[in-house]
Amino acid sequence: MTTLNERLQELKVIPVIAIKNADDAVPLGKVLVENGLPCAEITFRTPAAAQAIKNMREAFPDMLIGAGTVLNSATVDAAIDAGVDFIVSPGFNPTTVKYCQQRNMPIIPGVNNPSLVEQAMEMGLTTLKFFPAGPSGGVNMLKALTAVYPVSFMPTGGVSASNINEYLDIKAVVACGGTWMVPSDLIDNQQWDQIAELVKEAVTKLA
Repeated sequence: MTTLNERLQELKVIPVIAIKNADDAVPLGKVLVENGLPCAEITFRTPAAAQAIKNMREAFPDMLIGAGTVLNSATVDAAIDAGVDFIVSPGFNPTTVKYCQQRNMPIIPGVNNPSLVEQAMEMGLTTLKFFPAGPSGGVNMLKALTAVYPVSFMPTGGVSASNINEYLDIKAVVACGGTWMVPSDLIDNQQWDQIAELVKEAVTKLA
């Protein structure tokens, strides 16, 4: 069975998506799948998140779908009920981590300094989100952390088409989270052809 980390490494980039209308989830999923990026991190920044995940999961059962911006146990429950494969949080909240572990749901919490990495390791976590990557020192900070700690990272926040390969060149980076290929305004306006072009460009850049 393929592990979460193996799937992330294959994909290299996870589109981080804020979706306002759950009805847009299926056409968006279709664009991602057909253009070589069968994955999504749907963030709980909008009330439509849980239904959007549900719709995408039903339409594309093999997609890798994560829930982002998960801040508490109630949201973990909502995400699991909707059918996610993993949970992502912007920060490191031990209560949320413990709850995910109790529910046997992988979580990739956000960290951006040595103390948080050590606290996460203490709880048995081996894959962490480096967030916000750009403001937290970017590639140089990540290189410093990976030189010391035997964990994997998923940098998110400030990752773009112009710098993603610098992050992916770091051995401990399994994938990057990014929004540039799924801009909210294009989703809101259902501009699927334009999103398809951006997804194609992102995949080509990673090849």
